[in-house]
Amino acid sequence: MIDIVDIEIKSGDGGNGAVSFCTLTAFGGPDGGNGGRGGNVIFKTDTNVSTLFDFRHKKKFFAENGKNGSSKGANGKSGEDLIIHVPCGTIIKNVSNDNEIMCDMDKPDMEFVAARGGKGGLGNSCFKSSVNRAPRYAQKGFPGEYFKICLELKLLADVGLIGMPNAGKSTILSIVSNARPKIANYPFTTLSPVLGVVKQLDKSFVMADIPGLIEGASEGIGLGHQFLKHVQRCKILLHVVDVSDENSIQNFETVNEEIKKFDENLHKLPMIVIANKIDSASIEQMSIFTRYMKNRKTRLFKISAKKGIIDLEKVLKKICCML
Repeated sequence: MIDIVDIEIKSGDGGNGAVSFCTLTAFGGPDGGNGGRGGNVIFKTDTNVSTLFDFRHKKKFFAENGKNGSSKGANGKSGEDLIIHVPCGTIIKNVSNDNEIMCDMDKPDMEFVAARGGKGGLGNSCFKSSVNRAPRYAQKGFPGEYFKICLELKLLADVGLIGMPNAGKSTILSIVSNARPKIANYPFTTLSPVLGVVKQLDKSFVMADIPGLIEGASEGIGLGHQFLKHVQRCKILLHVVDVSDENSIQNFETVNEEIKKFDENLHKLPMIVIANKIDSASIEQMSIFTRYMKNRKTRLFKISAKKGIIDLEKVLKKICCML
């Protein structure tokens, strides 16, 4: 998944004004037309685009320049605007200004003019006056704007599935939504975030399967660190824990700690905890983890997504009530 790219954009230069005189009469005056405006560079969100893959090779986006003015008062044609399609959730940053956020494209069909085209220069007919009836000069067009831009994609999902690798997040997403993530019995099966639309109680919401987190993820260890930013837009976190693992409590705390280190606000989001793989867990393992959640005053949902021993209906209803 391509979710961050650097590109260059430049709006069109304005066309030059013309120096021209009417030759149809003996005392023809100035008739030089104005230059056309340069084209704008416009970003627009497109629901048919899901990644920044199209920017992997093409790095420069220049809008059309305005045309020069000409004789007989003819103004130059304005340059065409350049529209760049990006996925919903793209953040546009100005690399030339310490990555200042220019716009957060978080709505469908949203448009943002990132670089405005230069104005066209005035022709000599605009400089005619009572003291200068035959101006022999015109104005040059103004240059367009140039920026080095960073495009960063943060997925728009209502619910984020988090947990250690191989906890069963992908299996849960495949059961409750139309998504078909890769599922296998080894760590790091999910190499990029996967989105699925969940329908429940006449409502629908988007759930994202975030690649598994490990200790040190917030510092760049493992795969999950580069996808933690995709959780930032979520309203609810669905924390999936493999209770058949002897270190289930430690794993739960590790993921929470990495999220907190990455973004303090993420740690404050509402969280639902799912104890998965209860068919493989011993009575003692279940008892220890259940008691731990009870002491934390955290409601726990117990499921086995693989075996079909599921209580996901209650989980989905709970999510709908919280959204």
